[in-house]
Amino acid sequence: MKLYIVDAFTTQRFSGNQAGVALLTPEEPELTDGFCQALAAELKHSETAFVRPIGPDSFRLRYFTPEGEVDLCGHATIAAFTTLREAEGLAPGVYHASTLAGELSIQVSEQAVWMDMAPPVAGRNFSQAETAELYAAYGLSTADCPEGFVPMVVSTGLQDILLPVSTMEALDRAEQDERAVTELSKRYGVVGVHMFWPCLTGEATAHCRNFAPLYAIPEEAATGTSNGALTYYLYRCGRISAGAENRFLQGEKMGKPSEILSRLTEGAEGIRVQVGGRAVLALRAQLL
Repeated sequence: MKLYIVDAFTTQRFSGNQAGVALLTPEEPELTDGFCQALAAELKHSETAFVRPIGPDSFRLRYFTPEGEVDLCGHATIAAFTTLREAEGLAPGVYHASTLAGELSIQVSEQAVWMDMAPPVAGRNFSQAETAELYAAYGLSTADCPEGFVPMVVSTGLQDILLPVSTMEALDRAEQDERAVTELSKRYGVVGVHMFWPCLTGEATAHCRNFAPLYAIPEEAATGTSNGALTYYLYRCGRISAGAENRFLQGEKMGKPSEILSRLTEGAEGIRVQVGGRAVLALRAQLL
């Protein structure tokens, strides 16, 4: 097993969002869930991807946080395929990733990695009282919700509550009550909360912050699946167009600025959402 620490959604080492990557050979025995979770806890990053080749252009990926397994992780996928390209000589091309969230198509270029999200699904809205409770969990109020937007559960592989705010100042001011957000995440069956200011300017499509205390992630610097869900949300709101490339900025509050790219296309088989980005290998480790 080869182990790496990779900074995803950035070109600057020690920025972006760190992920562990464990590269396995086809001959290595299957790892137990307990071992994978213990290794993820030892590496101490929000997710670690365990990558095993299952064919000439196919890989099986499993994702573990220090608290348990999750179906999909965008930044760890970007990290994994960047590692395969940089450390294992994987050629640019189209590859397939088998995950608990489904079969995904991965496009590897010389500069970036693009991944298909799971088919987008818009979930529940919230009552007025529930909406007030969501904002209160961050020291905000419903007055901080921008006109024309509402909180909503959306998934492109993992369910998140998308929580819009009206200004960059409100995004910066938000202070999470981890216990309250953990309980809300359990109640609504979501991974966490993806807060965003939809600036929709030439600089960025949105500035974002992501919180998943239920999975021992108080805040995350870059979240591919959540920004995939946000892409679909903004498309449904008529705020972005099919075919456009979108740019989400995240991690600024943490001092780990990250850039997550996305694009949404319409086709005969429905809506397709892709998330892309670059990554930098930072550390190589050896399991003793």
